[in-house]
Amino acid sequence: MNLKGKVALITGASRGIGRAIAHAYVDAGAAVVITARGAPALYAVREELLQKSGHVLAVVADVSRSSEIARLVEATLAEFGQIDVLVNNAGILGPSPRPPLIEFDEHTFNEVLRVNVTGPFLMTKAVLPHMLERGSGSIINVTSGAGYGYAYWGAYGVSKGALDALSRTWAGELEGSGVRVNLVNPGRTQTQMQREAYPDEDISDYPLPEEITPVFVWLASDDAKDVNGEYFEAQEFVIPAS
Repeated sequence: MNLKGKVALITGASRGIGRAIAHAYVDAGAAVVITARGAPALYAVREELLQKSGHVLAVVADVSRSSEIARLVEATLAEFGQIDVLVNNAGILGPSPRPPLIEFDEHTFNEVLRVNVTGPFLMTKAVLPHMLERGSGSIINVTSGAGYGYAYWGAYGVSKGALDALSRTWAGELEGSGVRVNLVNPGRTQTQMQREAYPDEDISDYPLPEEITPVFVWLASDDAKDVNGEYFEAQEFVIPAS
């Protein structure tokens, strides 16, 4: 799973799963562009990656807004000249602890969908022309089992169900183009979002984000160049035999 020569853009990369993916990609030889809304945490991750002699660009941006996405993509292409992998990892849970849907106001409901669904749509739309021109690319959307539709998962669950449908729509429309779109469900891991979702629960037995990165590396690699429109459980993933 060699990623040398590839450039990966990872959203929500200042902590948790996004940070772990960035480390895994650098370890596999990729150049990475990391982005998040909070500058201090994002720049701290950049320093971690530079300590590994990684090729890293950190861009503070809100990837649910078109103007900031355009600036991010422009900076990526100016620095590296290509985008081979996009990981749509940025997302928000919404109110915590998880209230019933009837307690959501319109603004909060719309904000979760804007970040978790419209954001990946806009990011994908922004990078696609460059990937299609090159005839290759891997887009990985981070989803959740909550997307099935469970009580008390509110707008977050609705947004992940919509993201699943969005991803499969992109995958079908891009079939045969060389650009592939796949979904990864990390499962319950030791992340801040998991703590927000279950503030009274001990999550110390859950996997660390670093333990679930193999599927992300594989999907970014040429080994998965024919894989499109699939849904992967990160904690059950076994690297296929070549």
